[in-house]
Amino acid sequence: MDNFLMLNNGMQMPLLGLGLYRAVGSDEATTAVTNAVSMGYRLFDTASSYRNEEEVGTGIRSCGLAREEVFVTTKLWNTAQRLGNIEGAFSRSLERLGLSYVDLYLVHWPIPGLILDTWKVMEEIYLSGRARAIGVCNFDEAELSELLEHAGIVPAVNQIEYHPLYQRPELLSFCQANGIAVQASCPLARGAYLNREPLVKLAEKYHRSPAQIGLRWLVQKGISVIPKSTSLDRQLENSQIFDFTLLAEEMAIIDGLSEHFSVLNPPEDLLV
Repeated sequence: MDNFLMLNNGMQMPLLGLGLYRAVGSDEATTAVTNAVSMGYRLFDTASSYRNEEEVGTGIRSCGLAREEVFVTTKLWNTAQRLGNIEGAFSRSLERLGLSYVDLYLVHWPIPGLILDTWKVMEEIYLSGRARAIGVCNFDEAELSELLEHAGIVPAVNQIEYHPLYQRPELLSFCQANGIAVQASCPLARGAYLNREPLVKLAEKYHRSPAQIGLRWLVQKGISVIPKSTSLDRQLENSQIFDFTLLAEEMAIIDGLSEHFSVLNPPEDLLV
């Protein structure tokens, strides 16, 4: 299996990336990026709401790789959508990152009534060349259908919660049928499935960790993963998922673990 997904505009997105949610300690995000680069990571996922774009950008610029060798994602927060200040929010993200472009710019959450207005500006940002691809996060089939009915540009990515305990096969199929790559946020369910017997047994068989089994299951489904870790050992462990393959019957065993257990809480401004 190639270690990347081909996006609908011809770009390649790594199957494995480093999530940087809550990496907000002193230089924590910068160090995480530079360490991860040495282990082969090339995709780094941040957001304006993570409040670490400056540190992430420092890590990108100082990691020793050419800019085109690194895939950088950031996201548009809800407040900017409601204020109609999407262009300003994007420009500030670029400024904090210290970059002339990002590889992927995502709408962090769908705001009822603003989906189409927001996407229109996202398309303008894409056409300006300052975002090499645009996409969404946390969109369900209905929200994607609304967008696809009116959009001039199909989202390249839908970043959603997806892991063995929270599987969304219908949404995955819908995205893939419409040329939208799926990327799993919280792919380790914040540790919630790491002691489940089927994963532990598979880990023993393959001399891996349950986390590696869960991540491997996702990438074999063609889902990009962005596990978050600032630990050197965990970053290395999470990266070592491309040199073994789960059997079809083993994939099916993990498919049977879904129990609609979500670890991702919508922000308070959407709970109305």
